[in-house]
Amino acid sequence: MIEKDELQELIPHRGKMLLLTRVNTYDVKEMRLSAEYDITSDCIFFDPVIGAVPSWTGFEFIAQAISVLSGIRNRELGIKPRIGFILSIQSMKMEVPLFKPGSRVEIRVKQNDATDLIYTFEGEAFLEGTKAIEGKLMVMEINEDNYSKLCRER
Repeated sequence: MIEKDELQELIPHRGKMLLLTRVNTYDVKEMRLSAEYDITSDCIFFDPVIGAVPSWTGFEFIAQAISVLSGIRNRELGIKPRIGFILSIQSMKMEVPLFKPGSRVEIRVKQNDATDLIYTFEGEAFLEGTKAIEGKLMVMEINEDNYSKLCRER
């Protein structure tokens, strides 16, 4: 199990932007991970009008689970965590309209494909054992040296 403090060593998200509470299991060879996020009113996506976090934000929970899995893999390879970007979200289905404070969301991701630094993952989020959201995300990692050079050239 990986708790919040260690998660911050694996991904760049901090404070309210960190949308995972813990990693329960992972397998770098199979490129799969299961994590959880405890919903609170402190969540950056919390909407006080509805008193909850809209379920469409679940794609970001999935993206952060992917980022943690990448961070774990890169740590095992001796590579610093890389910056990542969501390129596309496909086949997103939402079965639950919102996540209420006090609930726990379980997030599962599995890599389907990889080409260079572009990866395709299937992701799911469950609320109290019921599938709340599912979809496919295409993500891209950036080599930090190339990113820094690009920023300096601008």
